[in-house]
Amino acid sequence: MKRNLYLIIISFSLASCYTYQVKKPKDPMADNTQESKNGIGPANKISPAQNAQQTPVPAPINVQEKLAAGKNVKIDVDGKKYKVIVDKWERDSLIAHPVHNAKKTLKFHKNQINAEKIAEKRFSQPIADIITVAAYTGIGVAIYSLLR
Repeated sequence: MKRNLYLIIISFSLASCYTYQVKKPKDPMADNTQESKNGIGPANKISPAQNAQQTPVPAPINVQEKLAAGKNVKIDVDGKKYKVIVDKWERDSLIAHPVHNAKKTLKFHKNQINAEKIAEKRFSQPIADIITVAAYTGIGVAIYSLLR
């Protein structure tokens, strides 16, 4: 029983609520379809032919804006993934260091970085909820076994 308890404690301490997530660009067409589903539409209705003409072309993703100094990100450079903390930009080159090695410096040109696969480190509420429920269940089982 003691060994299992230690195993559970170690597994919870290794689990992290932070995950790397790719930020999806906001799609203006998705907003229009959601408004029409809810019955809330623009005051003047636009015909589908006019709507096709007004559809904006998605803007290219600016790598330098996504990778601001101090951000903890996972980037894809020439097919290889790196977890880095951004230090600064020098002209068109990104200066960063690996997450667990601040002494090592990495330098990437902005054309080498795949802008669509830049994932920021964010707090994941569903994972936190799962860990919380599992911890409460473990505590409940421990109390039940002590009282029994």
